[in-house]
Amino acid sequence: MCKRGSVIEANVVDTIFPNKGLVYVDGKKIIVHGAIEGQKLRIQIVKKRRDRIEAKILEVLERSPLEQEPACRQFGLCGGCTYLHIPYESQLEIKASQVLKLLQDAAIKGFDFLGIEPSPKESAYRNKMEYTFGHGGDGLLELGLHRKRMRYEISPVTGCQLVDEDFLCILDSVLGYFREVGIPFYHKKSHQGVLRNLVIRKAGTTNEILVNLITTSQQELTLTDLSERLQQLHLTGHLKGFLHTINDGKADTIQADSIRVIWGDDHITERILGLTFQISAFSFFQTNSYGAEKLFSLVRDFASPRPDVVFDLYCGTGTIAQIISPLADQVIGIEIVPEAIEAAQENARINNLDNCRFIAGDVLTELDALHHQPDLIILDPPRGGIHPKALDKVISIDAPYLIYVSCQPVSLAKDLKVLAASGYTATRVKCVDMFPHTPHIETVVQLQL
Repeated sequence: MCKRGSVIEANVVDTIFPNKGLVYVDGKKIIVHGAIEGQKLRIQIVKKRRDRIEAKILEVLERSPLEQEPACRQFGLCGGCTYLHIPYESQLEIKASQVLKLLQDAAIKGFDFLGIEPSPKESAYRNKMEYTFGHGGDGLLELGLHRKRMRYEISPVTGCQLVDEDFLCILDSVLGYFREVGIPFYHKKSHQGVLRNLVIRKAGTTNEILVNLITTSQQELTLTDLSERLQQLHLTGHLKGFLHTINDGKADTIQADSIRVIWGDDHITERILGLTFQISAFSFFQTNSYGAEKLFSLVRDFASPRPDVVFDLYCGTGTIAQIISPLADQVIGIEIVPEAIEAAQENARINNLDNCRFIAGDVLTELDALHHQPDLIILDPPRGGIHPKALDKVISIDAPYLIYVSCQPVSLAKDLKVLAASGYTATRVKCVDMFPHTPHIETVVQLQL
């Protein structure tokens, strides 16, 4: 019954992170990608290992009582909003229960669970979108998001619920222009073509907009007409700059071989909790501006009692370090990306914060060079969590308090298990929903030695 390739009808009885349903057949647990509790499905076994069986959905036989009509006609075609057909309150309940289950399975005990903080905006909350040029089903030049489970086809984003109308207005203008002038898109297979991506950033707190066109260098482009077209658009925000980035790399990632300012400035500005942050084309910043205020406020609330010395590890552009700085005598941030540290230093200068110091380097090695004893260490690692050697190094410092900010609850549970074995106790846990209509969730944990 559970052989690879077998087709089965089954009911989904639970969900686990991220966006996976559980069914049981002959007492065996099967993980079904994209399934929702309460659905009846026809599924096919695609992977079978000794300890794990996975299946894909062939057909939804009965919808879940949780499901509703999605507000976007591209739902199911692009991979942007996997939870758009679930009421927002139910999304929050699903995410909170998944985080709790992961922590319970890791034997993390004794903490106060403070629930989940909803996003201040349920739709049009993103301040950044990366769109890709390609072809749609009709073969025309298209600009949008990758079709679900298809590497080369692009889905249009008309009516997208993740962004406001300014994003869609700019996208339509850019797409219309390049259809008119006949510039070819970059083919990932042949590595031939010009148009690769369009990245739009719109600051949630200032409404400033930065447009970045990413192309190869295979054809020289004159972008004066497009720039004028963008400047004449009727937007609710205001265009701050238009950039042209050259990317000749073969990988399907956005990088910059060179950046040219076609018009305006090379950055936008966000104002969060009384501080100003300049955001350039490739700066990391939380993609939900008002959700970021909730997240950073929570971190600040968890940073008690008042610390003298704070280490902010994996600090990125130093946002959390600067939010925390009024509470502390000294904050030291460490980040491996030099450009992020440069941005952190510049933002600290803009905000007149003289108690923040930022270091470019690997957490594992840079901690050895510090001769301060922190009262608090803030950990905000990438999705994979903290490298085991770096985590051992953090533990050896014996800071009385830790705050762990996680965008990946699976990695969080793994690292908390190590911290618990080393004497740290999780005291408070709260989730913050930064990504409505998706399975992603931020979690903040306060720990005490």
